[in-house]
Amino acid sequence: MPAASTTLRVLAASVIVSLSVTGCQALDDAGVALGRADLVNDLAARMDRALEQTWAAEYQLDGGRTASIAQTEEPLRSTYTWPGGKITVTQEAVTRCASTATRTSCTVSPPLLTAGKPSVIVYDEARKQGLVTPPAVIRLLTDAALRPEAVITQSDTTLAGHHATCVDVTNAGERFTACVTNEGVLGSFTGRLDGKPAEVTLSRYTETVEAAAFAVPAGAGVVDRRTTTS
Repeated sequence: MPAASTTLRVLAASVIVSLSVTGCQALDDAGVALGRADLVNDLAARMDRALEQTWAAEYQLDGGRTASIAQTEEPLRSTYTWPGGKITVTQEAVTRCASTATRTSCTVSPPLLTAGKPSVIVYDEARKQGLVTPPAVIRLLTDAALRPEAVITQSDTTLAGHHATCVDVTNAGERFTACVTNEGVLGSFTGRLDGKPAEVTLSRYTETVEAAAFAVPAGAGVVDRRTTTS
């Protein structure tokens, strides 16, 4: 089992075991506590399963900017594009691209699949760029669910034509709203991530991915370090 899937399932299971609610209500009280645990577990499971499937999603960021995620199950590969950058992870290489107003440059490195499936590397590096990633949202939800003082409320919406379950969370003075589609794709997020404001909204979702999504941008300069020996 991939490391990411194991981690997310452990987190979800921990919520089921440990969750309590605001006030003096115990975990085994009827209704609310189990409902909140089931909700977090369901959202975690949806996003976990999606990390193993083929799909592409486009997102609207604040200020009119855009970002996108694409991944395929066979062959195993993932790519994440954001304003000014892109990372693509396949079984053959890790390709990192950076763009300025005048040029785009890409560096191709040996594959790092021993660290987990491609999406793990993609999401980690995208998070470092200040973007919202599915694992980051699951961690926020899990942390909030494990805190008795946290307040979690549920609602439903439609994003890019897809039904989504949303949770509004107030935890330790911080508040965020996250939505997850029935397909397990992050539908939207508004709040703070790594101490900085973050906002994304799904604008397009497909279950087919074009091969061009994993190619380097047209006209980019490429440095291939896979042939470099130490």
